[in-house]
Amino acid sequence: MTDTVNGMERSPSPEVTLRFMAAPTDVLMQGANGVHGGRVLEWIDKGAYACAVGWSGAYCVTAYVGHIHFTRPIPSGHVVEVRSRIAYTGRSSMHIVNEVLSADPRELIFTRACDCLVIFVAMDENRRSTPVPHFEPRTDEERRVAEAALSRVQLRKAIEEEMLKQSYTESGTGPSMVHRFMAKPTDVNWGGNVHGGTAMEWIDEAATACTMAWSGEQTVAVYAGGIRFYRPVHIGDLVEVEARMIRTDTRSMAVTVHLRAGDPREGTGNLPVALHASMTYVGVDLDGNPLNARPFTPVTPEDRRLEQHAVTLRELRRTYSPQPMFRPLREEPQYPVN
Repeated sequence: MTDTVNGMERSPSPEVTLRFMAAPTDVLMQGANGVHGGRVLEWIDKGAYACAVGWSGAYCVTAYVGHIHFTRPIPSGHVVEVRSRIAYTGRSSMHIVNEVLSADPRELIFTRACDCLVIFVAMDENRRSTPVPHFEPRTDEERRVAEAALSRVQLRKAIEEEMLKQSYTESGTGPSMVHRFMAKPTDVNWGGNVHGGTAMEWIDEAATACTMAWSGEQTVAVYAGGIRFYRPVHIGDLVEVEARMIRTDTRSMAVTVHLRAGDPREGTGNLPVALHASMTYVGVDLDGNPLNARPFTPVTPEDRRLEQHAVTLRELRRTYSPQPMFRPLREEPQYPVN
């Protein structure tokens, strides 16, 4: 297909592949056995952004990231591929499926480390949503992936509604961590807003600090979901990232994270929510083997309500049973969630 942007005819591609080396600077802390989850989320956002902009011919913003299982670590020094492709388009939205694979450069046998769905929205010069070219699946595989993306629509709405019902006050006793800092010019993208991937890296860092402080162990993200973007973050904004643990299972720790941002002259009490997410972590030993979690016992009514919230989110994912977006490549060892 062809379309016209700024008077020039172009033939947009529905897919993009980024390839690069995982660097030592992609590892969050000394002794970690792989790239941290936040950096992987940043890579996914960049690949999906390139795909969205290439398809729409417009500036695009991240609206939603969901259902990411981190099945294995990506070692520093591996060749990484981020494969992003259009699955479905709405009026101004693009549902983009992404998979992250890596390989030892001496062998170049790529295996999947995680996959997810990202939704981008195209914007015009006035920062209003603008129509995008329609994507028409042509092959059986493209039709299958489109159906898988659509099977997640109701689940996404149900998760968002459940997350918006919750409130977080000082009466909660769950372990928490708050990071505060200013958004810098180096954090922003080509449209002048903070990269969605950078914001996701921030939430992973706060949640990692929270779970490490509670467990006394190195922790890694094994799941991220319900990542909803509500407003952009700008240069000079005061950013507050609050992570709170709400439930522990045998090995896993469920964490909710809220990123708030706004004018620092207005103080920290009224910063609007820019992003929220639910994430799951496990503690690991020096060899990367999962450890049992230190139990968190709910004390207050708020603690018990938020613990049930974590259970409800898990039940919603089981109830809706979204179709898999990717066919298995090979069996890979996975971090246990329970």
